[in-house]
Amino acid sequence: MRTQFESPVASLGIHESVDDVFPPGELATYLADLPIEIEVVSDDEIASCDAVVTLEYRDAFLELDWIHSIQAGVDRFPFDELEANEVILTNSTGIHDRTVGETVAGYLLMFARRLHDHVANQQERRWERPEWDEAFTLPGTTACVVGTGTLGRGVAETLGALGVRVTGVRRSGDPVPGFDEIYANDRLFEAIEAAEFVIVTVPLTDETHHLFDAEAFDAMRDDAYFVNVARGPVVDEPALIDALEASSLAGAALDVFEEEPLPEDSPLWELDEVIVSPHCAAYTRDYFRDVGDIVRENVDRLETGEEFHNRVV
Repeated sequence: MRTQFESPVASLGIHESVDDVFPPGELATYLADLPIEIEVVSDDEIASCDAVVTLEYRDAFLELDWIHSIQAGVDRFPFDELEANEVILTNSTGIHDRTVGETVAGYLLMFARRLHDHVANQQERRWERPEWDEAFTLPGTTACVVGTGTLGRGVAETLGALGVRVTGVRRSGDPVPGFDEIYANDRLFEAIEAAEFVIVTVPLTDETHHLFDAEAFDAMRDDAYFVNVARGPVVDEPALIDALEASSLAGAALDVFEEEPLPEDSPLWELDEVIVSPHCAAYTRDYFRDVGDIVRENVDRLETGEEFHNRVV
């Protein structure tokens, strides 16, 4: 596997698929001062580039030198094929900690302060206060964050500032800054059974596929809320629906799903204590700048021959 390019990158394409997150032209303008050609490209124009910034994967990328994913998750990219074709893949790890952390904090505050009920009542012009014992405050509660990487640490930092005790689950039981207690993966059920909130931030791998199944939901408290800002297939969705419909969980906030967009006939749309957001927990008006700063750094490294930042393949 090569550590750097044999020839410099002369042109960088901003693939049109990033339009699901931000206008590709915004990123092209932001990077216009780089010493390489920057252009927005469609599928038919990929061959005109040496490298590409993208949300989605295309087989035509195998002819390029470098792919940069605007997301941290890269499970949609075929690692073996990229390596066989000597295509370098970098990702956007490191830019989503605060944004996802604030989104998760928003979910928890909605449940605690019953804000989602107020919004629903407003749509019906209904003046209805919560029951005396429904609303609560976050200090004194425990959130178990499963996955202590960039996303998990951002969640821990934000929730910690709200007075939440934050525990974490990772491969080893070694301490992690921002977490009050760490459990190794083999103690997952022990970790989640003690928490009012269980928050998933792990990447999607063979090991994490359906990590949260019926057995995991059975291990959680009946008054616990489940939050998924990782990837949809980390959760066995029918098992989650069963747990919610049986009141084995208090509720769920879900940003990702096994099938996206979430099908119109999914029961998740209509369950009272479920918050659905359309895979946008990391969205911010500065997203294109955050991605652009990583791309800019790696273009600079091309000039100096340094190893790529955030290299995955």
